[in-house]
Amino acid sequence: MGENRHSTDGFVELDGARLYYEMAGTGEPVVLLHGGMLDRRMWDDQFPFLAQHYQVIRYDVRRAGKSEASSEEAYVHYEDLRHLLDHLQIVRASLIGLSGGARIAIDMAIAYPERVNKLVLVSPGMSGHPFDDPWTHQHGRAFEVALRQGNVDQACEEFLTMWSIGPKRSAEQLDSRMRQQIASMVRQSLAQQILNLNMLELDPPAMGRLHELKAPTLVVLGDQDTSDIVTIAQRLQKQVAAAQLVIMPRVGHTLVMEKPEEFNRLVEQFLRADDL
Repeated sequence: MGENRHSTDGFVELDGARLYYEMAGTGEPVVLLHGGMLDRRMWDDQFPFLAQHYQVIRYDVRRAGKSEASSEEAYVHYEDLRHLLDHLQIVRASLIGLSGGARIAIDMAIAYPERVNKLVLVSPGMSGHPFDDPWTHQHGRAFEVALRQGNVDQACEEFLTMWSIGPKRSAEQLDSRMRQQIASMVRQSLAQQILNLNMLELDPPAMGRLHELKAPTLVVLGDQDTSDIVTIAQRLQKQVAAAQLVIMPRVGHTLVMEKPEEFNRLVEQFLRADDL
């Protein structure tokens, strides 16, 4: 554990896994949920910012970052989050999730509504929602082929194309430092065999249960993202009574890293508001 009483880190022990977390600041709890195959470091520009006014927690899911999983038995991703909150003695928190992290946040808010204050769903995934975009399927297949061939560099490029650059931009339009940061996280998750895990989602899935979401919800979408993510964001706006949608220009899927100051202002305004 860290020395500063306002900044700690540690592990929560689960059956067959241990999750690494970091916590800083005081105030209302806010949990940051990273995207699939990324880790807590994607929130480097949000973690200290939010810690100025909130008790902010970020953690690595199983086999991402510093978290581990010795077992490949099926597990429920939002139950891991619940165990983390229990471990930290947090009764209720606002959840900020990107992509797969947003999917976890949605499932958690439906399964345990009493544990969730507000939701910020960024470039959101959603349990039960199909991916239909042929462009995404094309690059997804290329990603799988590269992995089978042991070409991790090419797999990282395909990931970056799908989940950072997007279908409307070239690689050169994405900041090279950000590209390196994302590739480093993906490379580590792959080395830790994250794809071998059997992650279970909400049953029945969230797609048919969005009317159950009662928490005030901010959906943030980049205008350079894929059509599937746009569809999910629009579905949330239409079907969640307490949802508002903000579309950020000239950013893609990992917009929190592309335009952190703009994103941080949006989140701060939303979290501070007493109502929508």
